Amino acid sequence: MSGKRDYYEILGVSKDASEDEIKRAYRKLAKKYHPDLNRDNKEEAEEKFKEISEAYEVLMDQKKRRMYDQYGFNGVNDAFGGGGGFTWNDFTHTDDLRDIFGGSGGLGDIFGAFFGGGMGNSFTSERRQQHRVNVGESLRVRLPLTFEEIIKGAEKKIKIKRYVKCGACNGTGGTDIRTCPTCNGQGVVRQRTQSIFGAMIRESECPTCHGTGKIIKTKCKVCHGTGRVLKEDMIKVKIPAGVSTGNYITLEGEGNFPEHGGIKGDIHVIIEEKPDSRYIREGNNIRIIKPITLYQAVFGDKVNIKLIDSTVRLKINPGTKSGQEYRIRGKGIPDLRRRVRGDVIVQTVIHTPEVKNPEVKDLLKKLHELTKDQIE
Repeated sequence: MSGKRDYYEILGVSKDASEDEIKRAYRKLAKKYHPDLNRDNKEEAEEKFKEISEAYEVLMDQKKRRMYDQYGFNGVNDAFGGGGGFTWNDFTHTDDLRDIFGGSGGLGDIFGAFFGGGMGNSFTSERRQQHRVNVGESLRVRLPLTFEEIIKGAEKKIKIKRYVKCGACNGTGGTDIRTCPTCNGQGVVRQRTQSIFGAMIRESECPTCHGTGKIIKTKCKVCHGTGRVLKEDMIKVKIPAGVSTGNYITLEGEGNFPEHGGIKGDIHVIIEEKPDSRYIREGNNIRIIKPITLYQAVFGDKVNIKLIDSTVRLKINPGTKSGQEYRIRGKGIPDLRRRVRGDVIVQTVIHTPEVKNPEVKDLLKKLHELTKDQIE
């Protein structure tokens, strides 16, 4: 069992998380790692899906969770197949998965094809009656934001090109649609292999119908049998305050309509911060470089600090050094998860002027003679 990740870490919840928090975390991850939604990296998605389901099985069972908290993986190992580790036969939350995926055939494919049909006969029977979920491609859009938009939040309009349902054929791709003879309408073909672990049934997309389960005899002249057309659209996305570069917002069901019908993909809006010469971001704190004169550094003063949403009057203490920091609390960037804001750190820099006036030069020379002993 060495090398396994902590169950709480897998689901991204704290050790005192409630059942509702665990359910919400599992729902989100189950949708993310459904193998039919990750066809380009299906094997990795299958492993992830199994991993989060194992964690969910333990943390949603009070007895197993108590044993895991007390003894770690050794405490729950015996609960899985007599010590052989987690298999889909150990998974008891099939109703939760039906609720998440609506009892789709694509869900049944996961268990029947890769883990021996551990969902039970009723689910396996349902899988045989339906082909896999046909899901459109998800789109990635990069959204540059100003410092002001990051601090205040914003609602942005984004112009995108995406595939939408063909209006001429209503997404069917044409007429005279028949059941695919190769897969008998399942959209997948199955291959049975034997290994040291027993019989394994592996499924792959039907090469004849490309997973749709249907053959179109008369193709639509508008979409040429795909059931979708490319269209330019304008979408709105609400940006919460406090986002940063690399954060993303998922717009579910706003992506491409799939060929031959099905579920639309998502749009992932990737946040990028526009550089701003006035501010330096440090987590939720903002650093501002504030030039001050030699006079202000020596005798002190009050200066204006211009922030995004206000102007603050800051007191500069007498004897301030170049590089000295002043902190304005609660005026920084809002935290995404808590109702707090970071701070503004004002870093002073003593301005060194270019002196050409002879009188000013003489004054500075006298000042040097009077103060040079303080730095020697």
